[in-house]
Amino acid sequence: MHKLLLTSLLLALIAAVTGCGTEAPPMGNAVHNRDSLPVMVNYGVSKLISDSGVIRYKFITEEWRVYDKTTPPRWEFPQGIFLERFDDNFKPNMHVIADSAILYDQKLLRLRGHIYLKDDAAHTIVRTNELYWNLRTGDLSSNVHTRLQQPEQEIEGDWFRARLVGRRLTQYHIKQSKGFMPMNSSEDETARPATDTDTMAHDTLPPRDAPQPRRR
Repeated sequence: MHKLLLTSLLLALIAAVTGCGTEAPPMGNAVHNRDSLPVMVNYGVSKLISDSGVIRYKFITEEWRVYDKTTPPRWEFPQGIFLERFDDNFKPNMHVIADSAILYDQKLLRLRGHIYLKDDAAHTIVRTNELYWNLRTGDLSSNVHTRLQQPEQEIEGDWFRARLVGRRLTQYHIKQSKGFMPMNSSEDETARPATDTDTMAHDTLPPRDAPQPRRR
């Protein structure tokens, strides 16, 4: 009886040792296109962004993906983003909400989905489904339906360009516009709707990602 038990234990030990051989564990295929994989993925993120050594922005997101091998490098926010901009006294004066976003080279932000932008300093609200924002120059642009709302007027159209001057939204251009405006107020040259002949000095839309105008 004892010999049978000892033999069984010995066989079990040999099997265990044999099972832990020198064979390498299974591995996946080598990754050749490194730019297709993020170098970092974080969840539940709150981060501050500085410009020239001064903190200007804060974003909160459920998922943050960093790609360092793409051209240009980009940050992706596939689960949506909440973005705040600060004035010189570090007080928030603008906030933006979008369903998803991509930040190219920490400079050009592409927002998509249900976008809500509120500029407290200019008392302006912008709603659209796609918006490009150059964080360095302050230029905003969209080629899809956009609605701009201010205390004295509401305007909407399918072509939108704007610029942040003095850290507030004081210049905007909208084509194919409709809405209402006060009839007897003096026109502000720095904040007015555009006619079909208005043009911009340059366009901040990246060529490969430029959205097409919405079909009617």
